[in-house]
Amino acid sequence: MPEPSVQPYLFFAGNCEEALVFYGKTLNAKLQMMMRYSDSPEPPPMPLPEGFKNKVMHASFHIGDSLIMASDSCEPGAHFAGFTLSFNARTETEAQRVFAALSEGGSVKMPLGKTFWAPCFGMLTDRFGVGWMVGVPGEQG
Repeated sequence: MPEPSVQPYLFFAGNCEEALVFYGKTLNAKLQMMMRYSDSPEPPPMPLPEGFKNKVMHASFHIGDSLIMASDSCEPGAHFAGFTLSFNARTETEAQRVFAALSEGGSVKMPLGKTFWAPCFGMLTDRFGVGWMVGVPGEQG
């Protein structure tokens, strides 16, 4: 029997597919599966908002070994509050590239730089409203 695990599930404000494409380019995210509301074998338990039939009902994707799930929320607006996703880059060059790409159209909370715990670390909110910490792990001692 597999060990219990936890995966984040992100609810987007109607732009989930755009986010999936963006994370594919930016983070080399690999789409595992995607189902639109129109593909569901059963009608949704609640009425869909206007224009939602072709929105993402459920998707899952991998960034490295991490599995992340996502969909377009039927509730208005995306509210990514109280958590952030952490991306551990292999090199400072990779961290700089990822940080620059994720922050485009978003907002930087803490510029990428050296800290006492990591040679390279920064925080931002991407253009979809998802919070990110990007860094290169420090030496383990």
